[in-house]
Amino acid sequence: MPQKKNNKGGSRKPKVVRINLSWLYIVLIIGIGWMLLRNQGSAPQKIEWAQVREMVLSGDVKEIHFVRNDFKGNITVKPERLGKYASAFPGGEVPASSPHFFFLVSGSFEPENTFDALNEQLPADDQVKIVMENDSRIWPTILEWVIPALLCVGLWIFLFRGMARGGGPGGPGGMNPFNVGKAPGKLADKNKVNITFKDVAGMYGAKEEVMEIVDFLKNPRKYTALGGKIPKGALLVGPPGTGKTLLAKAVAGEANVPFFSISGSDFVEMFVGVGASRVRDLFAQAKAKAPCIVFIDEIDAVGRARGKNAGFTSNDERENTLNQLLTEMDGFGTNSGVIVIAATNRADILDKALMRAGRFDRQIHVDLPELKEREEIFKVHMKGLKVDKDFDVEFMAKHTPGFSGADIANVCNEAALTAARRSKPQIDRQDFLDAVDRIIGGLEKKGSIITPAEKYSIAHHEAGHAVVSWLLPYANPLFKVTLVPRGSALGAAWYLPEERKLYTRSQLVDEMCSLMGGRVAEEIVNGEPSTGAQNDLERLTQMAYGMIQYYGMSDKVGDLSFYDSTGSRGYELTKPYSEKTAEIMDQEVRKLVDSIHERTRKLLESHKDAFKQVASLLLEKEVIFAEDVEAILGPKAKPVERAV
Repeated sequence: MPQKKNNKGGSRKPKVVRINLSWLYIVLIIGIGWMLLRNQGSAPQKIEWAQVREMVLSGDVKEIHFVRNDFKGNITVKPERLGKYASAFPGGEVPASSPHFFFLVSGSFEPENTFDALNEQLPADDQVKIVMENDSRIWPTILEWVIPALLCVGLWIFLFRGMARGGGPGGPGGMNPFNVGKAPGKLADKNKVNITFKDVAGMYGAKEEVMEIVDFLKNPRKYTALGGKIPKGALLVGPPGTGKTLLAKAVAGEANVPFFSISGSDFVEMFVGVGASRVRDLFAQAKAKAPCIVFIDEIDAVGRARGKNAGFTSNDERENTLNQLLTEMDGFGTNSGVIVIAATNRADILDKALMRAGRFDRQIHVDLPELKEREEIFKVHMKGLKVDKDFDVEFMAKHTPGFSGADIANVCNEAALTAARRSKPQIDRQDFLDAVDRIIGGLEKKGSIITPAEKYSIAHHEAGHAVVSWLLPYANPLFKVTLVPRGSALGAAWYLPEERKLYTRSQLVDEMCSLMGGRVAEEIVNGEPSTGAQNDLERLTQMAYGMIQYYGMSDKVGDLSFYDSTGSRGYELTKPYSEKTAEIMDQEVRKLVDSIHERTRKLLESHKDAFKQVASLLLEKEVIFAEDVEAILGPKAKPVERAV
């Protein structure tokens, strides 16, 4: 069949008329609604034959329609006589259409003789019209059987079309029960992912290891020529928000091979055997497209250590899924050309069989970014922002220690929103600092009601933190102190902690004294403590028990550590130490905290005038910086350099 030409000389495609089943549902709903509306009003009322006889002889009846095989008669009253019978209907509402009444008779009733006898007693003008017939019942039967069947078929088609549309491009689709055992993983084919390693800032060590895996897939002969084997799997381990999933996307963009991505929770189902079936289907698809990469995000959802909940059958399905995953990764079947990359932030709870070599040959640690890495991450997220040309990226990187890549992205976005809220043409440094404050401390509570006495106490509390941290050499450097309430905090002292990997006892003690500074300051000024130091005391207690129980920093307890790095002890009810040892540890913690309290008190008492000056300045300005504290106390105490 020749195609029609359009005005521009091209071929015009024939229009395809598609029937949308939604219109069928709309028509059915309208039809049902019309039937319901059609039957609105009062229904015909049932009366006895004796009443019918009186109505006929009174000349009130216009027509009687008698159905022989139902032994039922329908009565239509003359319009001018309807008011006479209004009381017979609920609420006095007469039906708008006939019939108005109906009666039932027995099988011995003779309608012809009976109605003829009644009409003979009436004048010619008042005689009743009699209609008698047999009801064939064809349409009621059809409607009774066909309409429910059509509704069921329509509902079936509607539900299953919606279920089938729920699937991704790489999976069989959503909630379709016929595909419940299929893997719902998404397939990113070659050259379909735009993210590359250039878009991943920082993560130097992790990026190098992952790039090597990509090189394995691109140039396998380079490694196999020497007799080496390509690694079968790599596990990305790190805190949330450090970029594990982003790194996997970059692998997909760089490898130029098919890339299957799936979440660990997609394997877990309430139906027995579904999880294992999905694992088999995923690896079958991967083998068909080898060489390829399979990425399993949050693998701890399915890879949790087995046997921890013995006796609970609800855990069996997850364990069966894990068993199938172990078999597919390194069993009798061959998975040549399929590399599995998984990500988790809870590697300590994964099953040991999953972690062994041959399944995940490498564990790639994706840690929180350091100073130089944070600077690069800021530059990546600031590409689309209108930032002041004099903005110092290194300054912001120094002021966000401990921030993950996701946190930095949030800071950049929040800074843009803050600048827009203030109607600024560009984003400056203050917008970024306010964004950091909002993310860490929460939203500023401008309408918070604080009494003068509370404000006085809070000012001295925060001044105590600032002064103690300034005077102790190993305490974190102070950045600013504020009385502006944010979130659940009524005030805060902001620090710029040094990025240390190791902490000495002196450093920990100075940090604990800094935490105790607010509590001691309240005792000096008010003569009694308040509830404002709850968070400080909580952190102080954790650090004290950590020094005694985990780091072996107690002469009485000795060089012992009761820390469980595997996490397996959490399922045990017994402790790895005796009650007497526990009592000694409690005594040592008490002794340590008391000594810190006494040291902090002596420090503040010896600098009482300077401490009160800092508090007064804080009450006056509400926000003071390290320069203001330095003007009162002099330069910050520096740690003693030890010979290496």
